[in-house]
Amino acid sequence: MSRRSTIKSPIIRARIVSRQSPTAVRIDATLVARLYQQAQASRWGVSERAFTAALERSAARALPDRPQDRQRLERHLSSLHLADLALACACADGHEAAWDHFVREYRPVLYRSADAIDPTGGARELADSIYADLFGLQERDGQRRSLLRYFHGRSSLATWLRAVLAQRQVDRVRSTRRLTPLEAAGHEEVTPPALVTAPAADPDTSRFGALIRRALASALALLPDRDRLRLGCYYRQDLTLAQTGRLLGEHEATVSRQLTRTRKVIRTEVERYLGNECGLNEAEIARCFECTIEDPGPLDVGELFSHAGARKDAVPRRSK
Repeated sequence: MSRRSTIKSPIIRARIVSRQSPTAVRIDATLVARLYQQAQASRWGVSERAFTAALERSAARALPDRPQDRQRLERHLSSLHLADLALACACADGHEAAWDHFVREYRPVLYRSADAIDPTGGARELADSIYADLFGLQERDGQRRSLLRYFHGRSSLATWLRAVLAQRQVDRVRSTRRLTPLEAAGHEEVTPPALVTAPAADPDTSRFGALIRRALASALALLPDRDRLRLGCYYRQDLTLAQTGRLLGEHEATVSRQLTRTRKVIRTEVERYLGNECGLNEAEIARCFECTIEDPGPLDVGELFSHAGARKDAVPRRSK
C-alpha cells in the first residue's frame, strides 16, 4: 500500500468532502415567499424556485459555519439587496426584459467607474468586455455560465459591478507586467528611471478655476429646489435616471430632459456671472471653461452643493 493511499483515511476524506461541499441551507417556505414578494421577482419572470436557489447560495456563502441558525439566517436574508438579486437571477437565466433593463440602468454605472479608473477612456473597453461574461455566452451542463451567478446580494448590484471592473483592471495590469521583458541576467546595476519634470503650471488655471467654482456655486443657489434635488440625485448621489425619477415621481425621459435644461441654465448663469460679476470678456470666459476641462482641480460636486445651499437665502433670485 502506498503512502498516498494510507494518508487518505475515512476521517480525512470526510473533512475534504465537507470543505468542498458546504452544508446545504434550507429556508422556510414562508420566509422565501415573503422575500420573493419583497424583491418583486415575478416582475422579471424569476420563478420562486430559482429565487430560493439564489437565497440558498447567498446564505451558504455568508454563513458557512452555522447555516441552520434560523435567526441569523433570516437576519442575513432580510438584509440583502433583494430587488438587485432578483434582477441578477433573471439576467443570468436569460430573461430579455431583465437584460434590457440591466443594460439601460447599469451601463452608465460601469462607464462612470471605468472613467474613474482611467480618465483617458482606456477602461471603457474593459467595461464593454464584461457584458459577455455577465450575459453568459458559454454553457455547462445546459446552464448558462453567467458571472451574475456570483452576485449574492450582500452589496448593491452597482457596488458589485464596480468591484468586478476594478478587479479586471488589476488583472489586466498584472498581466501586462508579466509580459514586460526583464533585463538580461547578470546585470547587477539597475539604472534608475529618469525623473520627469512637471510642466510649469499655467497661471490662468488656478485663477480661472477659483472663479468658475464661485460662478457654479452662485448658479446652483439660483436654481429651484426641485432642479437642485434632481442634479444632486444624479451627479452627487450617483443615482440612475430611473432611480432619480422614482424619487421625484417623474418619468425617466422627463428626468433626462430636465437635467439637460438645467445644465443649459447653469451654463448661461455661469457665463453671466463671469462677465458681469468678475469682469471677464468673452475670450477670458472661453479660456475659463478650457482651463476647467483641462484641469478640474479641486472641483468637488458635494462641496459646490453645500456652498450653494448655504448661499441660497443670501442670493437674490432674478426676475423672470
